[in-house]
Amino acid sequence: MNELTKRERELVAIGAALGSNCASCIEFHLPEARAAGLSEAQLREAVELADAVRTVSARNALQAATAVPAGAAAAPGEPCAQLERHAPRCC
Repeated sequence: MNELTKRERELVAIGAALGSNCASCIEFHLPEARAAGLSEAQLREAVELADAVRTVSARNALQAATAVPAGAAAAPGEPCAQLERHAPRCC
């Protein structure tokens, strides 16, 4: 796992931390990214981009939730809890 530079790894980690809403991860990786030489402007841009990507799925989920009419039958397919056999149930 040496193909990415320390700077690149920290940018990926910041994006993943924002995407997973992990505040402690963000608190860890921002100083690491600064120490790796990323500027405040670069970090701001990375955070803004990660937030924009993250909000797309949240916005799509909200649109899906508000588009389902009252009394509608469940969509065909497996419920989300059945999709990942090894993960804890989400619903």
